[in-house]
Amino acid sequence: MRLSEFQRAMSEEFGEIYAGVLMREHWLAGLGGTADDALDRGVPAREVWLALCVDLQVPEDRRHGRGLIESRE
Repeated sequence: MRLSEFQRAMSEEFGEIYAGVLMREHWLAGLGGTADDALDRGVPAREVWLALCVDLQVPEDRRHGRGLIESRE
């Protein structure tokens, strides 16, 4: 998952404003900081996305593929 895909997934799932708040304020115990902290430390965007989904109880069917650029096929 690219960072741009992560950002798109966050906006689609939580809305632009709330996504920003979550990135800065929501503590991810499994990652030892906020999503912003984790990304700054080099944690892969997919790992941060899944950690947020688990913490915030995003249904399984919305955890995979959210925010990914659709294939042109």
